[in-house]
Amino acid sequence: MGRSGERSPRRPSGSLARQRDADRSRRAAGEGRRVPVTALRSALSGRSVAGQVFLLNVVIVLLLVVVAAVSLVLQVRRDSTVEARNRSLAVASTFANSPGVVAALRSPDPTAVLQPRAEATRKATGVDFVVVLNTDGIRYTHPKPNRIGNKFVGSIAPALAGRTVTEEVNGTIGRLVQAVVPVKEPDGTVVGAVSAGITTQNVGGVADRQLPLVLITAGIGLTLATAGTALVSRRLLRQTHGLGPHEMTRMYEHHDAVLHSVREGVLIIGGEGRLLLANDEAHRLLDLPEDAEGRHVLDLGLPEDTARLLDSGRVATDEVHRVKDRLLAVNLRPTDERGGPPGSVATLRDSTELRALSGRAEAARERLDMLYDAGVGIGTSLDVSRTAEELAELAAPRFADYVTVDLFDSVLSGGVPEGSSLRRAALSGLDGEAPLYPVGRQIRFTATSPQARTLETGRPVLEADLGQAREWQAQNPEQSARVMEHGIHSLITVPLRAGDLVLGVVSFWRRRRPESFDEEELALAEELVARAAVSIDNARRYTREHGMAVTLQRSLLPRRMPDQNALDVAYRYLPAQAGVGGDWFDVLPLSGARVALVVGDVVGHGLHAAATMGRLRTAVHNFSALDLPPEELLTLLDELVARIDQDEAADDSSAPVTGATCLYAIYDPVSGSCVMARAGHPPPAVVGPDGGVEFPEVPAGPPLGLGGLPFETAELHLAEGSRLVLYTDGLVEDREHDIDVGLDQLRAALEASGPSPEETCRTVLDARLPERPGDDIALLVARTRRLGPDRVAQWQVPKDPAAVGEVRAEVTRRLAEWGLDELAFTTELILSELVTNAIRYGGETVHVRVLRDRSLICEVFDSSSTSPHLRYAAMTDEGGRGLFLVAQIAERWGTRYTPDGKVIWAEQPVP
Repeated sequence: MGRSGERSPRRPSGSLARQRDADRSRRAAGEGRRVPVTALRSALSGRSVAGQVFLLNVVIVLLLVVVAAVSLVLQVRRDSTVEARNRSLAVASTFANSPGVVAALRSPDPTAVLQPRAEATRKATGVDFVVVLNTDGIRYTHPKPNRIGNKFVGSIAPALAGRTVTEEVNGTIGRLVQAVVPVKEPDGTVVGAVSAGITTQNVGGVADRQLPLVLITAGIGLTLATAGTALVSRRLLRQTHGLGPHEMTRMYEHHDAVLHSVREGVLIIGGEGRLLLANDEAHRLLDLPEDAEGRHVLDLGLPEDTARLLDSGRVATDEVHRVKDRLLAVNLRPTDERGGPPGSVATLRDSTELRALSGRAEAARERLDMLYDAGVGIGTSLDVSRTAEELAELAAPRFADYVTVDLFDSVLSGGVPEGSSLRRAALSGLDGEAPLYPVGRQIRFTATSPQARTLETGRPVLEADLGQAREWQAQNPEQSARVMEHGIHSLITVPLRAGDLVLGVVSFWRRRRPESFDEEELALAEELVARAAVSIDNARRYTREHGMAVTLQRSLLPRRMPDQNALDVAYRYLPAQAGVGGDWFDVLPLSGARVALVVGDVVGHGLHAAATMGRLRTAVHNFSALDLPPEELLTLLDELVARIDQDEAADDSSAPVTGATCLYAIYDPVSGSCVMARAGHPPPAVVGPDGGVEFPEVPAGPPLGLGGLPFETAELHLAEGSRLVLYTDGLVEDREHDIDVGLDQLRAALEASGPSPEETCRTVLDARLPERPGDDIALLVARTRRLGPDRVAQWQVPKDPAAVGEVRAEVTRRLAEWGLDELAFTTELILSELVTNAIRYGGETVHVRVLRDRSLICEVFDSSSTSPHLRYAAMTDEGGRGLFLVAQIAERWGTRYTPDGKVIWAEQPVP
């Protein structure tokens, strides 16, 4: 169907006429796009003049195409054959008369000379073959070497007679055009012939290349003829609409029936804003008057926004307008976009029920989204308070305007709910001005309040109107009045239930929306809180277990540093957020005023790591009492870890110790030396008195438990005031940086730290401590002191019992200088016994050293490795009582082995 821009001079009168004219306009606007297709179909049918013209044009174009194609093929083949004859003759003649051909034919092996030249000529000239043959017709050259020596296909008699011949034959490489030229000696004798040719397939290639161009040109001509016929048909159809009178009548009757039976309102509005047509559904939806057709849309009594939309003529898609009690989706399209008459067409749909269903579906989707977000957004950490905050932040303001979470105090610390008072753990809402109890406030709800009823019954409570809730207002009348003045008018309380335990209560407050909470929202709040309760209970259990593990670990760590004068010590220990680990440290006083520093780490977290750490720390205490060098102590510790692994390997429920490390150092304040060894532990740092930082080269050694490999020591000489920094890997390693980066950052922090160990610990942790440490951190900083020469006295003792008296006299004089005359007698007695034993039972070298520190230390060195033993002497024994006497007088005594022998020492308290 075509456009109705040219109207018939005779039109029906009345409303039906206007309806039909408007419908024609509408149909014309839509059919403008289908006219070429309809016209084409009409033309192809052959029942019209346009169809006959179209068929005639097609026949003529096809005939022209066929004639042109045939002529082209014949002409091209003729021209190609002539060109092939000329080219093959020229190539054969040139090659036959070229220098050296006659000599080559006379040579013993003509093929060796002529084959390369023939192939080069063939490739240069574009012919398919160049063949040289003798007078018997035997080939000397050929493009296919296996054909050389065979009989030539073609006529050579004319060539042997001295003439040139050109012919078409079926050769060994197909149908071809070839020329045969004789090869003559200077006296005219024919000694051979040269043949050059081109196959028929290559001769016809030009026609094959030009034929597609002819066909494309023919197709374009056919297309243009079709388009011209379609334009003629379109013009005819526009005048007659392609229908007869009876067909038009039936079409209009059918159109009227369809138009008024559809359940969608249709309005056709003229360019001046007058209503041209309205079907029955439009009358019903808009409640139009009977005489609506012909009146302006602004005068039909419609709502202002709807009337202005219909009068605007703009494009509108599913705009919702309220008309009385209906929500109508209005679509408006102009009719003059494609050359139609001015005006517009509007369609109306009643979307009242659809909107209601869509609103409920949207609400359901939002609730599902919120429950999904609760599943992934609540419980991201194992912290009770943070989990409560995540619940409040999720629900406000998506579900309620304010959300409060109140938990029992014992729950916040990881215990089971007990008592009657709760503490506000979280508060979230539209703003921070709501007059609700703040976070951290301890609350005791009255027995009649909704929260107390929820805690008692374990079931949610809905207070739709807080203004009528007398029990809630009795909790705190002044506070309740401020809440009401703020606009909060509805409340839901839901218990935080985890199994049989009620951990607290969650309150949802509504202010912004005027409607109160309903039963559906109560169910949603209950589901939301049930999901959060699981996470809060998990956090509570973790808090309890974490607290137990921290308590255990801290009980295994040193509670105070021992008294000693060699080092000024400060330390820090920080457990990981994910759980306690196996880091430990110790400061152990040794004989001779020396001090041992130890830092260790058991990989892993939890009670198992803490218990293993306790076992290793106890072992280090016991091994240090033997006064062993660092490498020997680590060897014993390595064997202990291996035995622990063997014991726990037999128990499937236990895990072996995987990755225990340790660093053990001994500092001597007399010499200022520090001997250390490490088993897979990070290297120590040394801060000099001038503030320079170094990481000394200490052989790493394997981690504890591997066995079979020795440990090596390194000896450092530390100036007085130097700081020795020992730490675990949690201080310098994390998931984002390598240990080299951590060591560089530690160096920078140490360079910026103060001179005291406490300032050093504070500066290092401020610079390196992450917000949520993933591993334990142990830090031990020791500033060195020296025991000056004025507090040390030593003498070489000759191998003579008479020298004992001289030693006693020297010691008595030195004690007098130190103001320790009270200890002269006991000291003489101790040294007499120890020196006498060393002279009698020891080696050749004996010397004595006396140190004044927190205690008076007497040391006797000898070159023997035999250690004396304390025993009870019999009544008949002449000796054996001296060492017993020393043990009674001295506060402590013992033996220390050295590379050159041993040292027997005894300590007395200084008054």
